[in-house]
Amino acid sequence: MYRKVAADLREAITTGAYGEAGRLPAEGALAEKYGVSRGTVRQALAVLRSDGLVTSRRGTRRVVLGGARVQSFSELLSFTHWAYSMGEEPGGILDSLVRRPADAAECEQLRLEPGAEVYVTVRLRTLSGTPVMVERTIYPPRVGEIVAELPTDVVSHTEVLREHGILFTDADHTIDVVTANAVDARLLGCRRGGPLLRERRRTTDPTGTPVEWSQDRYLPGTVAFSVHNSLATSALSRHARDGD
Repeated sequence: MYRKVAADLREAITTGAYGEAGRLPAEGALAEKYGVSRGTVRQALAVLRSDGLVTSRRGTRRVVLGGARVQSFSELLSFTHWAYSMGEEPGGILDSLVRRPADAAECEQLRLEPGAEVYVTVRLRTLSGTPVMVERTIYPPRVGEIVAELPTDVVSHTEVLREHGILFTDADHTIDVVTANAVDARLLGCRRGGPLLRERRRTTDPTGTPVEWSQDRYLPGTVAFSVHNSLATSALSRHARDGD
């Protein structure tokens, strides 16, 4: 039930029902509205808090946070599923696809033998027709061979690959800021050398075998990432940047 309550409140927040910096109804009022206990409402609010949609203060009505669309790392979602969860229409346009020998870093990340080939795709991703991100993905041969046969405007590679038995179940993420190169500027319509938010990701299947090594470059103000951690456990770590 708490997931249903959270989904309904998320939709109301993202459509502007409460406005930026507006306040949600009190826990008691929400419990009465949805016919659930206050404990269920608190669980729903915790989900919204981890998504960066409301403040974390307890004992008062939660304040709605404005700003960029928020993607939580509490679960592994494809860009397509994340977009649909916000009521957006995802899009994907293939800019290039090449097959070439993997370099040393790619062999290490994808656990390939030296001299193995990889498939490299560059795609423009959109939300409801608006460019937000350039997606660069490096696939090992068994995955890239399938991707290479897809239409250039297919929305989700992940969904098609799942139909072929290739599952994306675990991922390691690294987030930093980079400058836009010529391809980024051309696809996103931004200034070359301008800042972009970058998410680097290596994804594995249920056996722990890498299925992609990717980097997504987002326009400023189009997305924010949220991570929930605690003193008990945390998957978040901080590193000094050591180059590209």
